[in-house]
Amino acid sequence: MTLKYCGGDARQAESVFGWGRHTVELGLAERRTGILCLGAQAACSGRHRWEEAHPQVAEALCHLAEAHAQQDPTFRTSLAYTRLTAQAALEALRAQGYDAAQLPAPGTMARVLNRLGFRLRKVVKAKPQKKIKETDAIFDNIKKR
Repeated sequence: MTLKYCGGDARQAESVFGWGRHTVELGLAERRTGILCLGAQAACSGRHRWEEAHPQVAEALCHLAEAHAQQDPTFRTSLAYTRLTAQAALEALRAQGYDAAQLPAPGTMARVLNRLGFRLRKVVKAKPQKKIKETDAIFDNIKKR
């Protein structure tokens, strides 16, 4: 907008659009150099995700969840469903020798499993087949014995 309507002048963009001229100058410099400028607060603040803070435990969790995972029965999505609950995952990780200080709360563990691609849902059990012609013959054979 500044380049198109103000000829690249930050002071004019400040008066026309009401934008801060320092912000406009920063945007023009980013466009000119192709380098994205981040402030120290954006780059260094915020809490890291649990998976980033404890990569070894997160890898063990992935192996544990993959052992309990099943593919979507319809094969329409690439989601892996698991019957493993967050509490069961925490207990299994404790059994592997990980300290309680390294492990998150059960609610956080559920979110971590979701972020890793494991949906905490019950897996649909196999549906029984409908009655076939040979069913009566099979049961007659069982009654005879």
